[in-house]
Amino acid sequence: MTYGAREFARVRNPVLLVSAVTWILLIVGPGSTLAHCPATSSRSFQMMLAMNPPSSLAVGWALMLAAMMPPVLIPHLCYIRMRSFKNRRARSIVLFVAGYAAIWTALGGVLIAAAVTAMLLVAPQSFLPMAGGVLIAALWQVSPVKQRCLNRCHGHAELAAFGAAADFDALRFGALHGIWCAGSCWALMLFPMLLPGGHVVAMASVAVLIFSERLEQPIPPCWRWRGLGKAKRILFAQARIRSTTFSQA
Repeated sequence: MTYGAREFARVRNPVLLVSAVTWILLIVGPGSTLAHCPATSSRSFQMMLAMNPPSSLAVGWALMLAAMMPPVLIPHLCYIRMRSFKNRRARSIVLFVAGYAAIWTALGGVLIAAAVTAMLLVAPQSFLPMAGGVLIAALWQVSPVKQRCLNRCHGHAELAAFGAAADFDALRFGALHGIWCAGSCWALMLFPMLLPGGHVVAMASVAVLIFSERLEQPIPPCWRWRGLGKAKRILFAQARIRSTTFSQA
């Protein structure tokens, strides 16, 4: 079974549309980001909760995921669409996304708690949490464990064709992919939450880095920097092609 450009576009275009709409919501509604407590006192925790209701934090985290993660799911959604019967495709995709989102939702609670704790332990509007986030993200970015997670992110699962087994396989596939994706990206996702400002710009930068990492082929785990890599090479190659075409016109 082959997967042509038209079939790929049927998955890619709606996914990118969801991501684009969510980015717009984040830009026009900055209140969905984590607000810093304006004072440090014995009532700081109550003030932090007042400024960041749990419902607001949950919505902000959901928007963050919906903006940043859909592009990296396109290959897996295409795989599910290709491996599922027509009358089961939408259902299998929904179950995959549900399993994936469940893992990230659970991790989101941990990361939000870590970010809130970091803000309560330092002076208001301090850059110390940001510095800590940069250090953690940088160490994780070069670690062999991250590479193991990235390698697993390229994996696919066997999917049953019928019945409850097919539903379970799609849900499990989403959850397993969510585990490896979260293992790869958790430090990068924490970083924007620790900033005193510029959250959307930081999220966009992290999203580009996460997408670029997924373009790379699996390699043996080792200590190395993982940056834009293949995405940068593709952009440079496209720029050369366009400049050559323009000069020859």
